[in-house]
This record gives sequence, C-alpha cells and structure tokens, in this order.
Amino acid sequence: MTSIFLTPVKRTAWRMKSQITRARSLQAAKAAVAVGIAWSVAPYLPGVADNYPYYAPLGALVSMYPTLMGSVRNALQTLGSLAIGILLAAAVLLLSDPNVWTISLAVGVGALIAATGWFGANREFIPVTALFVLIVGGPNADSYSIGYLEQISLGIVIGLLINMLVFPTLSFDAVGRQLSNYRSVLADHLLEIAEALAESWPPERDGWASRNDALVGVSRDVRAALHHADDSRKVNPRARIHRRDLNADYADLAALETVTFHVRDLTDVLAGAVWGTPINVELRPELRPSLSVALDAVAVLLREWDAETQQPSAYSAAVDASASLMTELDERRDSAPATAMGAAAAIAMDVARILAALGTRLDGPADPAGDASTRLTSS
Repeated sequence: MTSIFLTPVKRTAWRMKSQITRARSLQAAKAAVAVGIAWSVAPYLPGVADNYPYYAPLGALVSMYPTLMGSVRNALQTLGSLAIGILLAAAVLLLSDPNVWTISLAVGVGALIAATGWFGANREFIPVTALFVLIVGGPNADSYSIGYLEQISLGIVIGLLINMLVFPTLSFDAVGRQLSNYRSVLADHLLEIAEALAESWPPERDGWASRNDALVGVSRDVRAALHHADDSRKVNPRARIHRRDLNADYADLAALETVTFHVRDLTDVLAGAVWGTPINVELRPELRPSLSVALDAVAVLLREWDAETQQPSAYSAAVDASASLMTELDERRDSAPATAMGAAAAIAMDVARILAALGTRLDGPADPAGDASTRLTSS
C-alpha cells in the first residue's frame, strides 16, 4: 500500500530532477545572492528610502532573467511600469482625494495600460503600484513613491551586476543539440517510411502517418532555442570569447523546415495510397522499391549531417538514388496511365526538393535532380 502512494511522489521527484539543469541551478544561486546583497545594502540608502528596504530584494528578483538582454529589457519595463503607476496615483492625489471611486479608477486605468503589453511580463506592476501608493503610502504617498522607486532601482542594479559578472548565460550548446535532434527526427521518420515501402503492402506499421504535427513541433522548439541563443549573446561579454555563427544555424533551420514541408507532403501522399485519405491516390507496386531506396538515402544523409567527412558520399548516394527514381519514372510513364504514376511522381519531386534544400547547406548542387525533375514535371 505504501508503494502505491510513494510512486507518484517518486515520479514527481524524478521529473523535477530532470528539469533542474545546471543553467537553472546557477540562475537560482545568482538570484539568491542578488537578493541577499540587496537586502543587506537597502538600509544604507539615504533619505526616506531606508524606510522601505524590503523593495530592494524585489527589484533584484525582477531583474534576474536567464539572459542579460532579457534582464535589461525586463528591468526597463519594470521601471516604466512603476513610473506609470506612480503617475496615476499622483493624478488622483492632485485632482481629488483617495477614496473607493478614485482608487478603483486609477487601478482600472492602470490595468488597461498593462493590457497593451507595452511593459512586458511585469506590466501588472502598473495597477499594483498605483494601489500601493494610494493605500500603503496614504498621507505619505510622495515619500513612499520615492522610497519605493529608489529601492526597486537599487535591487535592479544589483541584480543586473550579479547577472553580468557571474557567468552570464550563453545558450549556444542548446542550439546544436536541438538542430541535431531535428535532423534525427526527420531521418527516423523517413527511414520508417522507407521500411514500410519495402515491407508487405499495405504496411503493418502506421506510426509514420500520424507524426506530421510532431515534426512541426520539433521545428518550433528549434526556432525557440535559436531565438533564446540570439538573445543570450546580446550585451554578453562572454559572447566575444565563445562565438557561434547563429546566422548559419538559422540557415540550417530554414533548410530543415523546407525539408519538413516536403516530408509532410510525401507522408500525406503515401497515406492516401494506403488508406485513401486525405486524398485517394494509386501507388504502383513496382515503384515502391525505388521509392524506399531514395527515402532511405535521404535519411542517411540527414544522419550524416554532423559528420563532415561523410557528407559528400552520403549526398552523392542520395542524389544517385533520386536520379535512379526519376529515370525509372521516365521509363514507365509510357506504359502506365498518368493517374497511376501520380503518387510516385509527387514523392519523387518531394525527394528532389529535399535534396535541393540540403544541397544549399552541404555545398551540393542547387538542383540535384537536374533535368530529370524538369522532365518529370513536363510529363
């Protein structure tokens, strides 16, 4: 009985352990140090600010973002939110007395301004600051506003310094891993289709037919990782030492997204040949072996992307397989009606376009199918 209750706890603990990465642990440690320093320094601010030392740790927290550029952006948006909230409270104090109506009006206007999204993730500081100044500040709203703003600013400065001086995060490694995973996912998908074409028909395994949306999800994850890496290098002194050509990574991603488009297309064509959905097409059985070889060759090429010494041979093999497929289609087009060749022709064109996209990133020819694709289109 005890094990039944402990199993969910163990599963949750394992999930938490997998999510606590080295970078997140470092960020948590920096946040703790920044809060401690801000709390220690806050009482030494001159004037009325020393009456509100608890706001300095809050400022340190809001400035602790995973990237330096994100921290600066978040800090500026937070200070802007505070300024707008204080101005709203000042307008109430100048034009009227704080009461249930004027306080509600100030908070409502602040919420509307926050809803514009101009002030980022901390936009809710606008109505909260207006409320705090009018209710907590009360008759001392002016000194409260000054102390609040000064202590938050102190915490932000401390947080930015800690974030900049203590191993500011660079997310370059994640980009390489995500791109490599993207290629592996595409290669696995094509290999499974190639194996399905080589087996008995209709194929027993049908998992490949339902993974189109998953391919888009992987692409989205890679693009998010690239954006994060690009953001992490801005105003980051470590970026001058640890360099990575993110423009090349964006070009690789664009090529892989083109590959994904054609992989999804040929997947739909094959699904139509097997189950009649989303469109009902015919795939001649004598063409399946050549299609299988071509897709297998493309899968191998995607797997060999990271191994520079293997790229030329893998690319040449894929181009040869595509050319052989085109030649076979040319030879058979006079002996079969066009409708019977449609599925194979569509897949062959997808393979040719995939190789063209990969060729731009692997120093291959722009159109690996050459005149064969032109002949196929004209037919």
